[in-house]
Amino acid sequence: MTDPAEAQLARQEAWIVDAAEVIYGDRTDVAERFVEHLVTTGIEWGLLGPREIPKMWDRHVLNCAVVQELIPGGAVIADVGSGAGLPGLALAIARPDVQFVLIEPLERRVDWLDMVIEDLGLDNVDVIRARSEQVFDTVDVDIVTARAVSAMKSLVPMTVPLLHGQGELLAIKGKSAAAEIEKADKVLRKFKTKKSEVLTVGEELLEVPTTVARLTYGS
Repeated sequence: MTDPAEAQLARQEAWIVDAAEVIYGDRTDVAERFVEHLVTTGIEWGLLGPREIPKMWDRHVLNCAVVQELIPGGAVIADVGSGAGLPGLALAIARPDVQFVLIEPLERRVDWLDMVIEDLGLDNVDVIRARSEQVFDTVDVDIVTARAVSAMKSLVPMTVPLLHGQGELLAIKGKSAAAEIEKADKVLRKFKTKKSEVLTVGEELLEVPTTVARLTYGS
């Protein structure tokens, strides 16, 4: 009998299957099980809407996973507002060499994340139930990631303090990324942003590449 997660991937277009194999390699089966959770328990628990099911691979999981090319080996990452593990779990599966801390304030989402992490056997992920502002003093990371959390003007104050003056914020954005950075100019200067740029990743793998706003701090 075909595994439901494997069947879900097999139904996708060829380029999606190829992209998943390039990004996840011998961990594609783990990514498949993650997607199976997203389209079943993720919907049942109200983390995602049923309309997202047909585009779960390309617009959600792979859209997040391609950001792994911006992450150096051995990094420690905080994913703020993890929700359904996007991008945190999508990246953690692809990068077992990187440690992730998922920061999520809602109990139901934290319970779901804990359940999925245990089921997938991920040993490079921890979950903290809190707002990011509540753990500024206790969490110190190299990179902060965020997706669909807030506009840059609000996102910077709730993420950058986790870097303690040194590191990067990688915010997955849409076409508005450049405009958001421009509108956040005063905030970026307040937090001593060394460099801000808009990057496109996954151009060789995805039909719609991922746009990332990268802010750099420290040396």
